[in-house]
Amino acid sequence: MQWQHWMAAAQNGDAAAYRAVLMALQGWLTRYFARRAPPSLIDDLVQETMVAIHNKRHTYLPAQPLLPWVAAIARYKWIDGLRKTTRAAEVELQDTIESGSSAESAAHADGLERLLAILPSAQSAVIRLTKIDGLSIEEAASLTGQSTSLVKVNIHRGLKRMSALIETMDRKLQAELP
Repeated sequence: MQWQHWMAAAQNGDAAAYRAVLMALQGWLTRYFARRAPPSLIDDLVQETMVAIHNKRHTYLPAQPLLPWVAAIARYKWIDGLRKTTRAAEVELQDTIESGSSAESAAHADGLERLLAILPSAQSAVIRLTKIDGLSIEEAASLTGQSTSLVKVNIHRGLKRMSALIETMDRKLQAELP
């Protein structure tokens, strides 16, 4: 791939090659984050990743493929962005959530519903009750007939399974990329 050669040349001081690889990576990163993050975060994630690539460019080994190295950096920036978003959402959580306010939220809700549909019903039920509807563990246990311990186990296992499904989809998308 030409990008590897550009990065190797950039490490040797070729400014034109460095500009070329950064421009190519910017487009790739935009597509990468478009599949994983809300549109409002994409530009920030791309920029943060570009800065990280700049700061870590000396660690790239020219004998190795460039995209897995870039994807690893991008993945860490994506996770950092999700953490920031989650923390901000916890602080700014409103009493009411507008449903169906945008195509974006509808797409996220559809994705969440698909993931929940894959889980065993006991797991999806308690995840819905506690994580979506905001009920306590005890309330979810009472409604489902499960013990509080079983509710906790089902939440943990269900979220772990959902995470694994997302990781699998992420790896498949990575394999399809140039």
